[in-house]
Amino acid sequence: MRRALVTNDDGIDSPGLHALVNAARAAGLDVVVAAPVEQASGASAALSAVRRDGRTLVERRELPGLNGVEAWAVHAQPGHIVAAALNGWFDPRPELVLSGINHGANVGRAILHSGTVGAALTAKISDTRALAVSLDVALRPTGERHWNTAAGLLTPVLELLLAAPDGTVLSLNVPDRPATEVGPLRHARLARGGAVQTRVEEVRDGNVRLSEVEVTDRPEADTDSALLDAGHPTLTELRSVEADDGHLVREWLTSRGG
Repeated sequence: MRRALVTNDDGIDSPGLHALVNAARAAGLDVVVAAPVEQASGASAALSAVRRDGRTLVERRELPGLNGVEAWAVHAQPGHIVAAALNGWFDPRPELVLSGINHGANVGRAILHSGTVGAALTAKISDTRALAVSLDVALRPTGERHWNTAAGLLTPVLELLLAAPDGTVLSLNVPDRPATEVGPLRHARLARGGAVQTRVEEVRDGNVRLSEVEVTDRPEADTDSALLDAGHPTLTELRSVEADDGHLVREWLTSRGG
């Protein structure tokens, strides 16, 4: 039985995390949970943590309705948790990282800032397969969340992920709709921006006030933003911290006589 670490950036009490744990167990995975003790959205792949005598603070938890699941609330960012989990914290070591289900879509190049995605990309550094799962709640700020729609796609996506090379990272975004109202799963390229945009509201007396607003521009066709808006779950392979073939730098050095 493959062992999976389930984490997130919304905190260990998030219903999205609990839905992902249930789906992972139903898919036959041996699950261990380690997630931030509180909200850590926007953390990217940060490694910061609260430490006492040089040790990261962790608390054993019992998750409601998830009897028998080993769970830890960690005073740290998701990237820190994944780095620890894959480098000696757990025995046996998790073979797979599942991050989410995030409260909000993670689309476009702005996924750079996501703690949910940052956790998955941290796994890549250790050549470990990972999946980030996000539910698009932006269009429905209140009301019932369809966590099970996203959770229901875990098993088919796992077929792809587990057959892929070590270090493969996938990002799954799902409309916040009943499963019967969701279109077919589609491959998607990243949109230029993201679901939200940071803007400067005020600069005064040496201080800067920022706010986040939803992006209203029409997204490009076949991007994750456009397909998600059209009711399709989207799947994207993510690559990070990988050098190119050096063509640009080598040409520049040659031009300088290097």
